[in-house]
Amino acid sequence: MRVLVTGGAGFIGSHVVDRLVEDGHEVAVVDDLSTGREDRIGARVAFYRMSVESAHLAEVFTAFRPEAVIHLAAQSNVPRSLDDPMADARINVLGTVNVLEQCRLYGVRKIVYASSAAVYGQPQYLAIDERHPIQPISFYGISKYTPETYIQAYGQMYGLEYTILRYSNVYGPRQNSGGEGGVVSIFVDKLLRDEAPWIDGDGQQTRDFIYVEDVAAANVAALTVGSGGIFNIGTGQETSIQRLWELLKEMTGTSLKPLCRPPRPGDIRASYFDNTKARRELGWEPRYDLREGLMCTIAYYRDAGRGIVEAASAQERK
Repeated sequence: MRVLVTGGAGFIGSHVVDRLVEDGHEVAVVDDLSTGREDRIGARVAFYRMSVESAHLAEVFTAFRPEAVIHLAAQSNVPRSLDDPMADARINVLGTVNVLEQCRLYGVRKIVYASSAAVYGQPQYLAIDERHPIQPISFYGISKYTPETYIQAYGQMYGLEYTILRYSNVYGPRQNSGGEGGVVSIFVDKLLRDEAPWIDGDGQQTRDFIYVEDVAAANVAALTVGSGGIFNIGTGQETSIQRLWELLKEMTGTSLKPLCRPPRPGDIRASYFDNTKARRELGWEPRYDLREGLMCTIAYYRDAGRGIVEAASAQERK
């Protein structure tokens, strides 16, 4: 299958591309490299450096003629969405509409869209399932949910197949500290630099941390199943920030103690997913538990000083 991956040079996207190539698909990547890195893209992958907002996106569809699109390109930093809501909306909403228009015009069969737990806002109950009310509390959450409604409308009006995946907190190799699951990369990078990280509040706030390879597997599965569906992609397990710290401390053998600062205003106290629907309809399930995923992540950042390299490159892009 010919699959176009937007944001394919980024953290999650590059893992999706690797999985697609391994499975024998023909792959192309669109990425403006605002957070991605070209050296993550293999020689067998066609690369087009541009934003999903670009008027030249049609040229990519003309040249590659994708059968399916996995749409991962996004502005994914919540504080940045508050600082510059115009850019957040332009990239996440208008960029997605541009992708959808090309899908319509060039006869793409299916789009897989990367959404977020941020669309739910403050949980009204746990575990969060797909029937949970949509009440985003950040501009980022709004800009991730709005494309879902456009995608559903394109499906109804033009017959474009779609699957929407709402991610919990994704972590793993190649991540910088800017995304929703960035606490793992922040902690690991600090520990490998022998620096104490900060913990906001009492550290008892919980999240559903899912390893990036499991997220990549969900995207690939969604190419052929789950059409017309919305699915939570998470482990179904909640982990406190304090517990995350304790695991990383044990794995790295550090004697450091975290620094404490006041809770962040509006921070969600507890969150984790019910992933029953994804297990049942996508035939997918997370294969990495937290300990295994953290071990893989630490090993990656230890290798050739990648923690320093990734952090430095992230700073250069700010």
